Amino acid sequence: MKQKILLVEDDKDIQEIIEYNFSKEGYEVTKCSDGESAIDLVRHETPDLVILEWMLPNLSGSEILRQIRSSKKLKKIPVIMLTARTEESDKLRAFDTGADDYITKPFSNSELIARTKALLRRVSEDSFTDTLNFHDIELNRDNKRVFRGKKEIKLGPVEFKLLEVFLMRPGQVFNREQLLDKVWGNQIYVEERTVDVHVGRLRRALNRGKVKKDPIRTVRSAGYSLNENYS
Repeated sequence: MKQKILLVEDDKDIQEIIEYNFSKEGYEVTKCSDGESAIDLVRHETPDLVILEWMLPNLSGSEILRQIRSSKKLKKIPVIMLTARTEESDKLRAFDTGADDYITKPFSNSELIARTKALLRRVSEDSFTDTLNFHDIELNRDNKRVFRGKKEIKLGPVEFKLLEVFLMRPGQVFNREQLLDKVWGNQIYVEERTVDVHVGRLRRALNRGKVKKDPIRTVRSAGYSLNENYS
């Protein structure tokens, strides 16, 4: 599955250049030109990385960065500031607000791509932990065991992988195509309805016995996600 880059840049020429070069590298690029659209896209698309201009209509890049870092769901998304502001004080302010990298214009497309790859690689390595948790659900990648509260849940390998995908991105809605790609890969053909079958099995396993609420949410015409209001 392609990694998603959100490009927030109000210069259309720069937008097109970055989109072209990143698409050639295999990334999926979503772009917008103003601060309010950027916040909306970050919340609903949950990109793997954001390339963010500082000076934008409606909301500044620094304010967008502040909102990303103050959100429990979004705060771990890596952000590269791409701006014409070259003063050291601006760089320090960006890093203090939570920027992961800072690149000034004019810039090298090759350097931007290289820094993006390095940052995504570092985030991927840092995010890998043996244990994933969501409320009373705990998944251990090392011993392949799952618990809900104190009760162990027996899952098949496909259901285990499905739950792992959901736990990696709590709140993100995954459509069937995305789940097929993440769980089965693109080397074999699997019908989309197979996803529904295995999500159903996962649900039954997690909800066996007396439980308060289903942790998996069905989003009509969109797919599945963990239920953020689950408790």
